[in-house]
Amino acid sequence: MRLTGVLTVASAFIAAGATARAETLREALMIAYRTNPSLTAARAGLRATDEGVPIAKAGARPTVSATADYQEFVVRSANSFSAPLRATNASANVSLPIYQGGRVRNGIKAADARVEAGRETLRGTEADVFTAIVSVYMDVIRDSATVDLNRQNVRVLETNLQASRDRFEIGDLTRTDVAQSEARLELARGQLELAEAQLGASLENYLRFVGVPARDLEQPPELPNLPGTAQDALATALDRNPQLLAAQADAKAAGYDVRVAAAARLPRLSAVASGNYNNYLGSLVSTIPGRTFLQAQRTATVGLSATIPLYQGGLPAAQVRRAQALSSQALEQIVFVERRVVADTRAAFLRHRATLAVVRSSQSAVSANELAVEGVRAENSVGNRTVLEVLNAEQELLNSRVQLVTAQRDAYVAGFALLAATGRAEARDLGLFGDELFAPRLGDHAPRLPGGSYGPVDEAAGSTTAANESSGPS
Repeated sequence: MRLTGVLTVASAFIAAGATARAETLREALMIAYRTNPSLTAARAGLRATDEGVPIAKAGARPTVSATADYQEFVVRSANSFSAPLRATNASANVSLPIYQGGRVRNGIKAADARVEAGRETLRGTEADVFTAIVSVYMDVIRDSATVDLNRQNVRVLETNLQASRDRFEIGDLTRTDVAQSEARLELARGQLELAEAQLGASLENYLRFVGVPARDLEQPPELPNLPGTAQDALATALDRNPQLLAAQADAKAAGYDVRVAAAARLPRLSAVASGNYNNYLGSLVSTIPGRTFLQAQRTATVGLSATIPLYQGGLPAAQVRRAQALSSQALEQIVFVERRVVADTRAAFLRHRATLAVVRSSQSAVSANELAVEGVRAENSVGNRTVLEVLNAEQELLNSRVQLVTAQRDAYVAGFALLAATGRAEARDLGLFGDELFAPRLGDHAPRLPGGSYGPVDEAAGSTTAANESSGPS
């Protein structure tokens, strides 16, 4: 059952449907969910992991084999009493495992645990990709605003320079004032070039992660119901963080591997049956007068086959020790990942709170600098302020506005990173596709994408890249 906060997050992200070129954050996430190579590669890796379950189950199922031969006797022995010219042979063998020492049963459990770990790893990859997309999305918005602010600043400084030159012509200002205006304008043009270069880099990063060019990006929706305290964030992270859940599943699988290795010391019992059919196609004749042979014969056997290990050169003992060491490593990995999750979650919470404080202070700074610029300009008009003081005030206003858009970007990215740390930043949590997601169906291990596919969806053609289902009996 989903948390109330998750439902609120989903409702906040529900907007217009995705188009060929993303304009909203939700559309960008939807496109990346279908086409991002990191996600599609992770899904392919999960499908490969899923195949471990039917592979493990195959060890408990009967095996049936059949062979058929046709032979022509080109050279025959001169001392043989019978000399067939040709022969056909067919045989069938059936083997049913009865007792494997627990190897198959524990192997299936280990494979199931690895599928669970693979799904959690895919969740982590999805959250990482979405966090990166949110970051590049906000980078484009921030850098676009920065370019606009710098362009506006260049226009203001151009107007100031023209006014300074006009006042110099009438003797109201000195040549020094004009030079200061010119210098500040050239610096502003240089800052504009840097801002445009940074925007170009952000647009390339957006194309890299989303797969389509950015165009008229809208402001993203708010991130509602973020954890109110560090303790709430930590409790949610310990319960839902995919990295921690994957480590726990890996440790479970390693524990079953120890039992699989120990089963190599135990006997194995199978029921076997075989049947054979030989036919000499009428070519079996006797060199003894009056002696004839049957041209065809059939045989069938049933029984039990037991394999009892007596001495294996120390191989099972070494395999058990190795499995036990790997199991210990997996248990220690849980502790390591848990500590990292705790540290990352607390750091994300503190970073988000800090960036919100920076946003508030930057807003206050912008308001104060706007008032200061108006005052300095008014005082300059009556001769109480110099041109340099006006230029400095305008630069302070520009810096505070750039700091504000940067702080807003940092706050949003930090908030989404906090959602990711608590395990609530995936497509299901954000309500991108409703219930049609890359998720396992009940009763098998085959994940699906929207539209019921097993691979990336081609929206233009409406086709899917499908992979074979891999379901096995329970």
